[in-house]
Order: sequence, then C-alpha cells, then structure tokens
Amino acid sequence: MNTPLQARALSRAAESIHCVGYYTPEIRRMNQYGFSGWWHAYFGYRFAPMGRASLNLVTATAYNFAPRMVARAIPSAWEILDPPAMIAAHRALVAEAWGRIFALGRLADEIGEADRLARAAVADLPLAGRPLFAGHAELAWPDDPRLSLWHACTLLREYRFDGHNMALGAAGVDGVECHVLMAAFGHGNQSTIAGIRGWTEDEWTDAVERLAGRGWVDDTGAFTELGRTSRANVERTTDQLAVAPVQALGDSADRLTEVLRIIADHLVEVGEVAGVWPPPNVLRP
Repeated sequence: MNTPLQARALSRAAESIHCVGYYTPEIRRMNQYGFSGWWHAYFGYRFAPMGRASLNLVTATAYNFAPRMVARAIPSAWEILDPPAMIAAHRALVAEAWGRIFALGRLADEIGEADRLARAAVADLPLAGRPLFAGHAELAWPDDPRLSLWHACTLLREYRFDGHNMALGAAGVDGVECHVLMAAFGHGNQSTIAGIRGWTEDEWTDAVERLAGRGWVDDTGAFTELGRTSRANVERTTDQLAVAPVQALGDSADRLTEVLRIIADHLVEVGEVAGVWPPPNVLRP
C-alpha cells in the first residue's frame, strides 16, 4: 500500500472514534448549559480550541457550512460558555460516553495500544495551514487512555480536515460546490446535505450551474467524466496532504489502522456512531 492510501485508511478508521464526540447520547446534554440545540453546542465545542474565535474565523475554518448557519452559533456560544469551559464540559461528556461504552475493561488492550501509536502519529505534525488542528494540538492530553485516544483521533481527523479544505480551495471548489460533488458521488443527496450544512435550494442550484459551466456535472448535478476525475484528484491531494502521521509511524502505521478499526467496528456494531456520512438516520428523500 502506498503512503497516501495508508493515510486515507488511517483517517477512515480514526473518524468513527472521533465521532463519539458528536453522536453519543451524552453529548446532547451540552444543552443543559443553555445552548439552543445540538448545532449551537457543536460549533462551540468543535471550534473552542481556537479560542474566542470570531464569526469570520469560524466560517473560514468550517469551510463547507453556510455562513448563516455558523452565525446562528458564533459568537453567541461564547456567551454561554467561554472556550476553556466549553472544552472542559464537552470532554467530560465524551469521557462519560467512553466509560459507558467500554465499561468493564472492554477492548482495554486495543485502546491502550492504539493510544500509544496514535499519540506518536500526531506528536510533531506541521501546523502551517492547519488552524483547527493547531488549536486542538495545544490542548492538554487526557490521562485516561480512552479519552486520550479520542483526543488523538480528533487530531488526526482535524489534520485531514484542514488539508481537505486546502485541496478544495486549490481546485477552486467552494463550500456548497463540494457538497454538490459529494451528492453526485453518491454520499447523501441535496435534501439531506443542504439541510445539514445550511445551504438554500437557490445556492445549491447556482453551484450546480457553476460546476456545469466547468464541465464537472450535467444540468441535473450528475457527474461528467471530467467531474468524476476532478473530484478524485481533490481526494488524492487530500490524501497526499495527510501523509505526515503515516510517515511518523513508519512500519507501525498499518497496525494503528488495524487496531482503530477493531475499536471503530465495535462503536458501529453497538450503534453509537454510524460509520458513514451522512448518518442514515438523517437521510431525507
């Protein structure tokens, strides 16, 4: 396996573990602090590691969310909990979720091994162009191996996320166009994705027209051959920008992916995370 494909496999394995911080029942209790709903809290705890970030900064970093959706949460989230308190509250709920899911020492050996390898993978990654990763990288490491592994997987995820934004920008693909391409690829559909990310029907239609003008999709939003190849190139660039963790581990990279998959498979099997995006429970016709 070449290194970019190893990077993709590692990222996919880490993603489900990272998603414990979004989808487990415990996380819904962020609303007890006064947030108006799941998304209000989400923008707070996900972007709190960047400090008391402005609306423009979060909008730029989030990239694929409609600015109006970000504006519903930022900066008002900081009036409910300031960033350090936001991080502490969210981590406490993630720790509670991990304690419940992996009670009685379930997969303790695998979690310990994965934690050791994942920490090594993210220890000295470059920060340039990675604002969200850089913010998370400044946070203190949890003592509990389970929460430590979640933090490491979050770092792996946000490192790739920042790199994906670079790849999209370099390809001239904006925050709504990338979702048109995702729907064309078969991940979700307009109704589902536009609702999750806050884009209007008119904005989606305009994005289809722009991509059709480039020859990437037809008038219905379906891929052309050029579009399919162009999207594959964006993903390939994303993989290339995510190779540093694999290179840091060398021969141990595949072992980390293997152990993370064991843990991730358990999370999917017991229904804590979906393992795919968009999650099936939010799909609309």
